[in-house]
Amino acid sequence: MAPGGTEASGAARPAKRQAKPESRLAMVRRARRINRELAEIYPYAHPELDFRNPFELLVATVLSAQTTDLRVNQTTPALFAAYPTPEDMAAADPEKLEELIRPTGFFRAKARSLAGLSASLRDDFGGEVPGRLADLVKLPGVGRKTANVVLGNAFGVPGITVDTHFGRLVRRWKWTEQEDPEKVEAEVAAIFPKSEWTMLSHRVIFHGRRVCHARKPACGACPIAPLCPAYGEGETDPEKAAKLLKYELGGYPGQRLSPPPDYPGRPAPPLGAG
Repeated sequence: MAPGGTEASGAARPAKRQAKPESRLAMVRRARRINRELAEIYPYAHPELDFRNPFELLVATVLSAQTTDLRVNQTTPALFAAYPTPEDMAAADPEKLEELIRPTGFFRAKARSLAGLSASLRDDFGGEVPGRLADLVKLPGVGRKTANVVLGNAFGVPGITVDTHFGRLVRRWKWTEQEDPEKVEAEVAAIFPKSEWTMLSHRVIFHGRRVCHARKPACGACPIAPLCPAYGEGETDPEKAAKLLKYELGGYPGQRLSPPPDYPGRPAPPLGAG
């Protein structure tokens, strides 16, 4: 053998064949199969914010920015006991409102948003949360993501929720290369029928929180690994990967203090418990 690993005759090894680029049709088929697989893995997927009515869901979603749903769920019982309606929250003492939501972080800005949206609901919508995207995004502190959460889960209007988990996973799965949430929403919406949008959002977010983490995905414990172009970015050893699973998949409490009846995990503890 000559130096460099080729035969003396100078014949080089054939170049490794490049994988054929995935067609649009193949990507759509793979994406829809991922959605079907996730539906079997998470038949109990649901919004992970505790709420009893559209107003509570709207407030909880605004509070969920830059914090966990768990921390919001631990905070809102006292908040809604003090201010159960938009009229009550609009009239709240700012310092008391700030103190109640302090555990969620950025509490001064969030308190201003809550007071503003509550006043708008009181003055412009008869104290009721509107069921239209165009109306919701006019409320202080409410963008498309929050509006879609409320529409999909309080009004049954299909919507795609592009949070950090959703954006990360759909880029890993090559459904889109977009970074802007609105562009992500539009490209993913074009792949799936409208009737799937809300539950697709729950399933993808569930998977991102439990398995496909930002820093260290549990690739070796991922049931959709054969469909994932990003397999291998995380831990591939099954035993090590299993230790990375979170919430009910890892045997831990979930994020909701009051989860749905079909949730297979344990409820989260109240604020300050344990």
